[in-house]
Amino acid sequence: MKRIDLRKSKDFFADLKIHLDNLACNDVLVVLFEIGDFSNVEKSFSFVYENNCELLNSLKFNQCDWTICVRKKNDN
Repeated sequence: MKRIDLRKSKDFFADLKIHLDNLACNDVLVVLFEIGDFSNVEKSFSFVYENNCELLNSLKFNQCDWTICVRKKNDN
């Protein structure tokens, strides 16, 4: 399991893509990011699925941060 903090990321989805691409099959990644206008939370769900990963959990960390847990799917 890996944990990354993308709260200060200038381009959240580009940075998330890099981490998802480097994830091995069945590895779990915990991502912390800023909620902003809440649209990134909703977009992150579909982004995870589009990148061959499974959303395991999604929860509000505090007033301005969100956490998602994802697992890389098998290539099959």
